[in-house]
Amino acid sequence: MTIGIDKMGFFTSDYYLDMADLANARGEDPNKYLIGIGQKNQAVIPPTQDVVTMAANAAAKILSDDDKQAIDMVIFGTETGVDNSKSAAIYVQSLLGISNSARSFEIKQACYGGTAGVQMAFDHIAMHPESKVLVLAADIARYGIGTAGEVTQGGGAIAMLMSQDPKILALDNQSAFYSENIMDFWRPFYRRDAIVDGHYSTDIYIDFFNQTFKDYSAKYQRTLSDFSAMAFHLPFTKMGLKALRTVIDDGAHSQQLLKEFDHSKKYNALVGNLYTGSLYLNLLSLLANSKTLQPGDRIGLFSYGSGAQGEFYSGTIAPEIQPQSLAGQVEQVIANRTRLSVPEYEAMYANGLPNAGGDVTFDAADDDSRFVLLGRQADQLVYRDQQA
Repeated sequence: MTIGIDKMGFFTSDYYLDMADLANARGEDPNKYLIGIGQKNQAVIPPTQDVVTMAANAAAKILSDDDKQAIDMVIFGTETGVDNSKSAAIYVQSLLGISNSARSFEIKQACYGGTAGVQMAFDHIAMHPESKVLVLAADIARYGIGTAGEVTQGGGAIAMLMSQDPKILALDNQSAFYSENIMDFWRPFYRRDAIVDGHYSTDIYIDFFNQTFKDYSAKYQRTLSDFSAMAFHLPFTKMGLKALRTVIDDGAHSQQLLKEFDHSKKYNALVGNLYTGSLYLNLLSLLANSKTLQPGDRIGLFSYGSGAQGEFYSGTIAPEIQPQSLAGQVEQVIANRTRLSVPEYEAMYANGLPNAGGDVTFDAADDDSRFVLLGRQADQLVYRDQQA
């Protein structure tokens, strides 16, 4: 029995900020952002969207009615939770009409939460082969206006339906992981924006990649040549490239890995940082845009969550994969976005639910998404399915 990712859905907001516009507004050379960081655009999330609505919108694209009844577990990886007690998964389960017999819960460990969900889903299906598990990875990356991390913001959601006999990626059930208490990135309860030591976090990311890849290679007797491509958690695209360059040389295979990385970074460069979803947007981009990958090829995946947790694992491309379908889904979303000016972005960034509480109502007239957040009433979030 093979177990892995059977379907993948993607969603981000209808708005984006061009990185050249941001650079000019901040008095920086645009190439510092476009080349030095490797980002072209970043998604800007309006107040009518949060991690619940984005995850529901991503999942709605891929789930059939039969899937919704077969799903017996919903796992939501996020560090942008909507409640300190109630999980975002419960909201999505309700919005989508997933069977009430499903377990639904939320996982938090910075950007690693989605991968923790994938691994838990694998173990569950191994014990219950007829099960299907919905793994959601959604976040809104915020560092603050005018901060060093502003260029690495973004947001969106990836939904993955996991099952036996998957049609996208069959997991090897082989992984290596490493964790350590490190203060490279954190977000106190009283802040909407994260605190990050960017250079330190990059160094730790690369260290964790080397540690987990070394451990994986020793554990399973694999070398770089066993991988046709590698997918990375990408808070910004240059970060993954720096890690990859620590293990490659000038040989032909290494040059092929660099070419595949160029395909994998395409969507991340246009959307920005998804935190828990960044690795899986990178995987989706790789599978959608590669010109040479074939069914049976092995892909290495590096997941990293600040604070810190790293994991390197692997899978093989499924025989029934349909790259054009994956590409069409993402590119349709990206093509229909509206470009914001820097003042428009700053105004949208400042809007949203206040941490201090109180009733709030948002105007969703300009939000064409199926699921929207209408605000908060009597300390309860109000969501709407606009197709209902």
